[in-house]
Amino acid sequence: MKTLSVAILGFGTVGSGVYETIQKQQHRLQQIVGNPVQVTTIVIEHPKKHVKIAQNIHVTTDINAVITDPNIDVVFEAIVGKEPAHTYLAQCIKAGKHVITANKEMFATHGMELKDLAAAHHVNIGFDATTAGGIPIIQTIQKLLNINRIHSVQAILNGTSNYILTEMRELGTSFPNALRQAQNAGYAEADPTNDIEGYDAFYKLMILCELIFNKQPAWKTVKRTGITDIKPEMHRSQARTKQRIKHVAEIKLVNNSIHAKIEPIAIPESHPLYAIEGVNNAIHIETDIVGPLTLAGPGAGSFPTASAMLEDFCQIWKQQKSSMKTNETVLAFP
Repeated sequence: MKTLSVAILGFGTVGSGVYETIQKQQHRLQQIVGNPVQVTTIVIEHPKKHVKIAQNIHVTTDINAVITDPNIDVVFEAIVGKEPAHTYLAQCIKAGKHVITANKEMFATHGMELKDLAAAHHVNIGFDATTAGGIPIIQTIQKLLNINRIHSVQAILNGTSNYILTEMRELGTSFPNALRQAQNAGYAEADPTNDIEGYDAFYKLMILCELIFNKQPAWKTVKRTGITDIKPEMHRSQARTKQRIKHVAEIKLVNNSIHAKIEPIAIPESHPLYAIEGVNNAIHIETDIVGPLTLAGPGAGSFPTASAMLEDFCQIWKQQKSSMKTNETVLAFP
């Protein structure tokens, strides 16, 4: 039985989560995909820092170790930033390898190009982990789009900003103190700009927008307002009318024109995003046939993101095996 050979690019929170999950879930993975799964190569910037990697795994700084290895079937990319992630993935695709990414900034910028490149080289690309962590929103939308038309999305796409707003409302904490709590808890980076100013939510929203409408608006036209000006008294004022302030990302199609924005707004108790608290994310979709749908769950972290990447992996390999069976049938019955 063929062992599926896997490479991981990057070994931070997400990459190490993918590695650990594959190691722990061997039996379940083999049941699902029908083959053993083995991490054979890890590409990282500082190999000596990582001592918990099994000795039989090739740990290197050289991407060519992945590109030139014909035995590697799937590449998991978990690098921070647009480069070298974009270049590495393009090279892997051209080498005939399936790829799975969690890199939202890179994919918001280069997603369409990489999807076209993957189609041209007859490989698959998984990107569910780029948007809302462990919530399977990408695969859900891909299935919905067969018949349903999505005309609007409202979402909480950043767990850090949602945690800060929850702490401010529930405990009366000031923004600076809530931010420090988020940093101490590991929810916010030392430089929290991407989260609290809405850049992280913006990248995720652009990925959803391209998936749903097959295009993005000009980035400079998207209104993006952070949460730094929110005060505890603003929460108290909204609570009196049974509303909560949430940092909401929104896209909608109006007369074939895409309107997108990310901003803190007050939402009523009846709204599906009202009850989304702490570091959780949620996506509320309005469709023309099935109607409104809301998916909620952990939006970030090592294992939720690894879960999304491995769900992509299972789907990709099921499709690959189905394609192989179809080809065998065509050959057997011309």
